[in-house]
Amino acid sequence: MGGNHTQSEFILLGITDRPCAQTPLFVLFLLIYIVTLVGNIGIIILVRVSPSLHTPMYFFLTHFAFIEVCYSTVISPRMLADLLSEDKTISFSECMMQFLTFAFFGSAECHLLAMMAYDRHMAICHPLLYVTIISSHVYWKLVASSYLFAFLSAIICTRSVFGGSFCGPNHIDHFFCDVVPVLKLVCSDTHSSEMVIFAFITINAVGTSVVILLSYISILRTVLRMCSAQSRARAFHTCTSHLTAVVLLFGSAFFMYLQPPASHRSLDKVASIIYTMVTPMLNPFIYSLRNKEVKRALVKCRTRFFNHWQHGRVLSSRT
Repeated sequence: MGGNHTQSEFILLGITDRPCAQTPLFVLFLLIYIVTLVGNIGIIILVRVSPSLHTPMYFFLTHFAFIEVCYSTVISPRMLADLLSEDKTISFSECMMQFLTFAFFGSAECHLLAMMAYDRHMAICHPLLYVTIISSHVYWKLVASSYLFAFLSAIICTRSVFGGSFCGPNHIDHFFCDVVPVLKLVCSDTHSSEMVIFAFITINAVGTSVVILLSYISILRTVLRMCSAQSRARAFHTCTSHLTAVVLLFGSAFFMYLQPPASHRSLDKVASIIYTMVTPMLNPFIYSLRNKEVKRALVKCRTRFFNHWQHGRVLSSRT
């Protein structure tokens, strides 16, 4: 997959070259990473142990949380190590694998958000058919297809990025191996590679955003026809969390990837931090703090755990 490369390693320049800023940034991003892991793994465990959350919407949410954990883990540990290390070199194969996994989980995340929008569309616009159409067989197939398409997209994009010749500078002006900073180091013509990458980004990002947009247009039309104000408020409330996650991810991704190469500037690192670290951290809060079902399940789980702990203390005291 690596093509005719001559460089055996790259040097990641990271977020900043100011030594005084690296330790505070390390502490900040370490906290973000820990919160990301705890929040998303907590969502996965809560859905698995709560029968009330065994619905298609939360099935998609567990996969979304799993992707967020993997997505963040692809980037954060390496970036944290580089903030404290003088040696910021990364081998060609490591750089390529980092981009491959990053592209895979990023594409899968876009597709899952589209699946979740379609799920909300069916639940609100076709409630009587929802249980029969969105069966366990169907949503397993939807998730599997999103992973498959994301994997194929990642393979083709990786081949396009790393298939050229790297014979010049080896300094990547970024904190991970991303499309634009890596392509800047290619000595051969990158026009065809850029077209392939742009096509797949368009299919993954724009294509899935169109699915989301059409789903919410249909939801809006259905909600506005509802007679009860309470029903309208409940329908809008179930979509708020998903819409917030969509805006955070697609807003920063569109800013980063759907602009001409000549327009890329220092703000790209800020946009990358938002969608690789901040968004995965915020999503568990987005889907739990404003979600009554998740709150009820969390209270039940906490009560069950407390009762079990109290029962264990009683038994131990008797013995």
